[in-house]
Amino acid sequence: MITINPTPPGPTLVIGAGLAGVEAAFWLARHGHAVVLVEQKPHQRSPAHQSDLPAELVCSNSLRSDEPLTGIGLLHEELRLLDSLVLRAADAHRVPAGSALAVDRSAFSQSIADSLQGLPGLSWKHEEATCMPEGEGLCIVATGPLTSEAFSQALAPLLGDKLYFYDAIAPVVAADSIDMEMAFRQGRFQKGEDYLNLPLDKEGYLCFIHALRTAQKVPPHAFEELRYFEACLPIEAMAERGEETLAFGPLKPIGLRCPRTGKRPHAVVQLRQEDRAQTAYNLVGFQTRLTYAEQKRVFGSLPGLQNARWLRLGQIHRNTFMDAPRLLGEDMSLVAKPTLFFAGQITGVEGYTESAASGVLTAMAVQARLEGRVFIPPPPETALGALYVHLRGQLSSAQRSFQPTHINFGLFPPFPAKLRKSDRKAALVARARAGFRAWAGRVLP
Repeated sequence: MITINPTPPGPTLVIGAGLAGVEAAFWLARHGHAVVLVEQKPHQRSPAHQSDLPAELVCSNSLRSDEPLTGIGLLHEELRLLDSLVLRAADAHRVPAGSALAVDRSAFSQSIADSLQGLPGLSWKHEEATCMPEGEGLCIVATGPLTSEAFSQALAPLLGDKLYFYDAIAPVVAADSIDMEMAFRQGRFQKGEDYLNLPLDKEGYLCFIHALRTAQKVPPHAFEELRYFEACLPIEAMAERGEETLAFGPLKPIGLRCPRTGKRPHAVVQLRQEDRAQTAYNLVGFQTRLTYAEQKRVFGSLPGLQNARWLRLGQIHRNTFMDAPRLLGEDMSLVAKPTLFFAGQITGVEGYTESAASGVLTAMAVQARLEGRVFIPPPPETALGALYVHLRGQLSSAQRSFQPTHINFGLFPPFPAKLRKSDRKAALVARARAGFRAWAGRVLP
């Protein structure tokens, strides 16, 4: 824990209006601090972005599981208790997705834009950040994994060698172009009817695997080495790992029965609702680096998608992140430049909710700095604290190198006693809730 004298008066810059940036700006403004939110849209977008709205969801429309006995569900719960802007918008614009927290992307981002518009103390600056801010004021860099080349070059002298991995985006199909005679509505293990399912027999599945393996892919640049994030592998990369890998992964048929046959298919392509009006669906687990033409050919060969109208095709993009444990101090400020703070995926958290959580965490640290208080991080037994520990590297000294990660119970301090898996999860959650309540009682007004 550290304390620094209050910073001279003046607005705090927040660069980037993604999930981390909007959370940080919202937190500081509603706690009485002036904020300037710098966002390059609408004048410029990254190759992966399509909307001019803030907090755009790029890869999918799901914030993953909302089940309380999961690490991500616990993080959702903690952010709701902190009145997170992102969770507030997600809950307001939720679409059916079983136990997952999926949202109508456009309505979600518009809700966040509306919440920020006219917020006392917050002003916008719509331009690309190309250089480091001058002066003694504080700045939060929340430019995300797709930080522009110009700003990346400005950061390079401070961050050293840039680290990166490749991430990919799943395609979206128009609902009225799906053959509903082939599809059936069902959630796994009869949990609702929130997903569309396209069944595959073994022969059809093996043909699909062959098509994936032989399809043309977007080649990397000669100077680039492909390094994927393990939790978001392109579907063709998964297919290369083994003939049945997809059948035990995103295409697993467990808990599903086709109404026409009464039997479990060999594999199932699941489609998740994109919007409340049910006009679009995304192909779950179909993030890809196939060329656009090959996506239309290979995915269009699946039963029920022969006449698919693609609203968005998949793509691959390079995500940049920093070596946070080495570069960041205890309050998420840069050791080499303590007026510069970082939040979001550029720090090495992975996922929508984790990015938002990082924005809240860094904003709390900045608030403490502005008010001359000691920053008290959340305890490691909480989901928010486990993410903080990951970024600080305190429980990962055995790792050879720092890598991005989703929140998971492996980041939490273990229990000394041996417990069954189900009992261990319940105990982890109970301990986290108690620790969060005690921490919140100390740091929240």
